[in-house]
Amino acid sequence: MNFLKFSSRNTKEILRDPLTIVFSIGFPLVLLVLLSAINSSIPKEAGAFGLFDIEVLAPGITVFGLSFMSLFSSMLIAKDRTTGFMMRLFISPMKSSDFILGYTLPLLPISLAQTAVCYIFSMILGLEFSLNLLLAVVVNIPAAVVFISLGLLFGSVLNEKAVGGVCGALLTNLSAWFSDIWFDTALVGGWFEKIANILPFSHAVSAVRYAVSGDFSQIMSHLWIVMVYAVVLLALSVGIFYLKTRDNS
Repeated sequence: MNFLKFSSRNTKEILRDPLTIVFSIGFPLVLLVLLSAINSSIPKEAGAFGLFDIEVLAPGITVFGLSFMSLFSSMLIAKDRTTGFMMRLFISPMKSSDFILGYTLPLLPISLAQTAVCYIFSMILGLEFSLNLLLAVVVNIPAAVVFISLGLLFGSVLNEKAVGGVCGALLTNLSAWFSDIWFDTALVGGWFEKIANILPFSHAVSAVRYAVSGDFSQIMSHLWIVMVYAVVLLALSVGIFYLKTRDNS
C-alpha cells in the first residue's frame, strides 16, 4: 500500500498552502453570486433561456470549479519532478500507478467538498434542497477524475511555469467554452457544437443537471462518456509517468 503513504504525504503538501483550497472553493461561489445577480436583473421577456437560473447554473458551476483541480495536480507533480524528492522516489518499490493514485486521492475529497459547498451556497441563493443534490455530488466524481488526470498528464511532461499556463488558463477556458454552462453550444452549432459533444465537459454538466432535476434515466447517457474519459486519461497519466521515470533512470 505504498500509494497510501505517498497520498498522505501529498495531502500534507496541499494543506501547507490553504490559500489554494480557499480559492478553489471560494471562486465558484463568487461566480454563483455574480451570475445570480445578473440573472435577477434580466427581464423575463428578454428570453435568456434560463441558463442562469440557480437550478441550471449551480450544477454547471460545480463542474467548472473542478477545472482548478487540474492546476493543483499539475503543479504538485511538476514541482516534485524538479526536486531531488522525485529522484529518491524513483528508486523506491513504488510503481507508476502508485504515484498517480498517490497524487489523485488527496484531491478527490477537495473536489467533493468544493461541490458540496457550492450546493449549500446555492440553497442560500434559492436552490431547493432535495436528496438529488447528494446524487449530484457523486455524479461529479468522474468529472473530478478527468480534471485531475489532465493535470497529472500535463504535469508529467511540462515544468511548473508551463503547466500554470496550460492548466490555469488554456484548460480552464476550454472547459468553460465547451461546457454549456454560460451558453447553449447548440445555438452556435456547426463545428463548435461538434467539438463540445466530443469533449467530456458538456456531458459532465448535462449529467449533473439531470441528477439535480431528478431525471435519473438521462444521467448515464452522458455520464458514461465522462467515465470513459476518466479511465483513459488516468491510464494515460500512468503510462506517461512511467515513460518519464524510464527517461530519468
